[in-house]
Amino acid sequence: MRIMLGALALLMSLGAVAQSSGSDTSYSEGEHYEVLADPVPSSAPGKIEVVEVFAYTCGHCYNFEPLIRAWKKEQQDDVAFVQAPAMWNATMENYARGFYTAKALGILEDVHSAVFTAVHQEGKRFNSAEQWADFLATYGVDREKVLKTFNSFGVTSQVRQADARVRGYKISGTPEMVVNGQYRVSSRMTGSHSEMLRVVDYLVEQIRDGEL
Repeated sequence: MRIMLGALALLMSLGAVAQSSGSDTSYSEGEHYEVLADPVPSSAPGKIEVVEVFAYTCGHCYNFEPLIRAWKKEQQDDVAFVQAPAMWNATMENYARGFYTAKALGILEDVHSAVFTAVHQEGKRFNSAEQWADFLATYGVDREKVLKTFNSFGVTSQVRQADARVRGYKISGTPEMVVNGQYRVSSRMTGSHSEMLRVVDYLVEQIRDGEL
């Protein structure tokens, strides 16, 4: 009986080790993520900043949106999630202005996914303040207020800051994610969007535990 109990305990122990080792995934610099030579200062001191660099016109970002929304809901209070629109031309700047306009008007949570849907399912374009005003007005915001906010000093400042930060990240495509302004993660390296989020989770845990 004693031998049987000992054997059972050994099997349970081996099973626990196997289960633990299977869930303890490790990722490597240069293989799964890149370390920026020149880190970009965090916009959320005291927290673990995770930035998603996206573009409303990017099909990959459209597909990534449901995943990132679900991921965001699971984060602890020490994680600061930030979205930063990429701007490589004047058209992309108008989309960024629309993003920050919706944020300034307090309706970003309501319209963010809807903009993706409008662009990729309905074929709409948002290349001007007037197009943004028409769209955001359907969410109960005064059209003239949208136009005024779109070209305001506050929105312009946020657009310029976001552009500088994204350029500092040396982003080559979207979507990409940057952890604490230093660790850049892309599906090009991870192989999929879901795996990209797993690498981000790994980096967050490493920073949280003082390993990075």
